[in-house]
Amino acid sequence: MSPPVAPPGWSRWLVPPAALSVHLSIGQAYAWSVFKPPLESALDLSGTQSALPFQLGIVMLGLSAAFGGTLVERNGPRWAMTVALICFSSGFLLSALGAATEQYWLIVLGYGFVGGIGLGIGYISPVSTLIKWFPDRPGMATGIAIMGFGGGALIASPWSAQMLESFGADSSGIALAFLVHGLTYAVFMLLGVLLVRVPRSEKPVDSGPSVRTGPQVSANQAIRTPQFWCLWIVLCMNVTAGIGILEKAAPMITDFFADTSTPVSVTAAAGFVALLSAANMAGRIAWSSTSDLIGRKNIYRVYLGVGALMYALIALFGDSSKPLFVLCALVILSFYGGGFATVPAYLKDLFGTYQVGAIHGRLLTAWSTAGVLGPLIVNWIADRQEEAGRHGASLYGMSFVIMIGLLVVGFVANELVRPVHPRHHVPAPREAAHVQRQQPESA
Repeated sequence: MSPPVAPPGWSRWLVPPAALSVHLSIGQAYAWSVFKPPLESALDLSGTQSALPFQLGIVMLGLSAAFGGTLVERNGPRWAMTVALICFSSGFLLSALGAATEQYWLIVLGYGFVGGIGLGIGYISPVSTLIKWFPDRPGMATGIAIMGFGGGALIASPWSAQMLESFGADSSGIALAFLVHGLTYAVFMLLGVLLVRVPRSEKPVDSGPSVRTGPQVSANQAIRTPQFWCLWIVLCMNVTAGIGILEKAAPMITDFFADTSTPVSVTAAAGFVALLSAANMAGRIAWSSTSDLIGRKNIYRVYLGVGALMYALIALFGDSSKPLFVLCALVILSFYGGGFATVPAYLKDLFGTYQVGAIHGRLLTAWSTAGVLGPLIVNWIADRQEEAGRHGASLYGMSFVIMIGLLVVGFVANELVRPVHPRHHVPAPREAAHVQRQQPESA
């Protein structure tokens, strides 16, 4: 499929809505915690087991983004969005079959493996195109699109909760909810497929400086630099800390205040998930736009340093104050979302726009790792603490201490980021095509 080229006079402001239609759909992944309690009850699963489709989905997101990054760069955003639509929707349909037949492995295969491929390809599908359309404001541009991924659960969480209430929380009700999700998201993602365009030239109209300014580094050279691996650690630590709360958000807030005079209802817990999604979404545009003003390194100092402080406040005082717990969680999730939206611009600053989409795809393997680490730390420790007879907020204390340590590690890695040595740069713009032909065809 040839990348669709924008006709003369095409407005670059039509590209972010195309990206949003895909990202708002695949952002449903952040509402997975709404399905955890019904699945655990209907299929007799533990908290660790019910997290498996989400964990595998995030693993496949990173792997498909890494291995498909070069294909996305070569075939363009329309091809990538089409692949994402097919995989993401098919994943829900397989999951519906698994829930209807009470075969949990089909849910893991559908939502986690097949749907996870759709997550990865869909996630990176607009990034390189947006940076080319908005070279003057890369943080804002990628933030607008990627905020859709964070905001997907703002729609999906109450929508899913309402469907489970209407259809029933047994296996047949879950199956019907999965089916409706798959069909609806297919239609919505199709809007992005039809609308997306690439610029006619390297320099879009009214876009400011040329795209190809500063250092230009190929994807294969980027992974040989210490800067790439420092950013890998930064992203992994920030994501692990945020996803640990997000994946278990609904049962976590219920547990935290179960022994108080004001326990949290199922409906309120779903509302908390929606609030976290709003913070995740707002952080992606607000913090990434702020990074255009204060710099990428400084904004990551905020994400990691203040994030550790928020976790400490929850660990020490969260169970005594519901507003404090909610506020700290919202701040952590805004940093989590901001980290995702800022990292493409950080990569652009360090490695240039040449193959930035492929570099971004490789970096998202950090998300795969974090997608396993975050839920595993929180769920495994909570399960062990419950077996030991503990309950309430004590289920999560050790997890939060670990998250603080991980954020400190990320903070140190961010401090070690320096400009890329010239030996890694593409020799000259006119030689870029030759260098690209020397790259392996697969990413």
